[in-house]
Amino acid sequence: MDIKAILMGLAFAFMWSSAFTSARVIVEYAPPLSALALRFLISGLIGVAIAWALGQSARLTLQQWIGVVVFGICQNALYLGLNFVAMQTIPASLAAIIASTMPLLVAVAGWLVFGTQVRPLGIAGLVAGFIGVALIMGARIEGGVDLYGLILCVIGVFSLTAATLAVLGASSGGNVLMIVGLQMLVGSAVLWVPALAFETFAVTWNWQLIVAFIYTTLVPGLAATLVWFLLVGRIGAVKASTFHFLNPFLGVAIAAVLLGERVGALDVLGVAIIAGGILAVQIAKQPTPK
Repeated sequence: MDIKAILMGLAFAFMWSSAFTSARVIVEYAPPLSALALRFLISGLIGVAIAWALGQSARLTLQQWIGVVVFGICQNALYLGLNFVAMQTIPASLAAIIASTMPLLVAVAGWLVFGTQVRPLGIAGLVAGFIGVALIMGARIEGGVDLYGLILCVIGVFSLTAATLAVLGASSGGNVLMIVGLQMLVGSAVLWVPALAFETFAVTWNWQLIVAFIYTTLVPGLAATLVWFLLVGRIGAVKASTFHFLNPFLGVAIAAVLLGERVGALDVLGVAIIAGGILAVQIAKQPTPK
């Protein structure tokens, strides 16, 4: 892994982790699904326009189109839609912790569904990761966390897992920025249906909402997704996923600094265990030197 890949991975981890804090600000002042659908519409149009300006084509392979649709529905509509609704009642730090278990779920899916062999280190990492989740969940439930929001986040992370399993097919064959823009437009189209059906467009306009919306649209929305696709194309999905071990730390830290969310001792312990478990699982996936 070269220095450029490392910098890309660190940038992705920070941008991805910061999305929970900016999303928490947005849903405090605007309806979650409408805000997210608008965000994806703007991000998608910007991405497609830049891609066309760079000479990229929307003529994708069948595998790419499948990846675009699956990624757009599973990540953008289901995962982020559920998280935006959930963060009306649960802290951004908890949403970030739940979402950061995605690499563990990907490893479990590979093991149970696709028959991927898991080394002892990987099994130990999986066990440790889920123990860390149990510690945090137990402490938060005991502390009176909203169970409805918690369940939505759990369902969302399973959708994110499915999206991650599809990302390799979508990122192969070029036209990366075009693919990023198209999958955002897919997510926007799906989200507008429940947004128009169930939400009232009542917005409290202030500088916090405007800054958070612009940041979420351009940075976690467009830049982070583009960096992730490029990183996967550069070093592969397995190595790229190693950077996810930073997400529990960064997600909690950013929410604590910017939103003043309380972080308990069990949160810190659980986050450390989850991060160690994710790192162990990713290291176990690396090819054995011959």
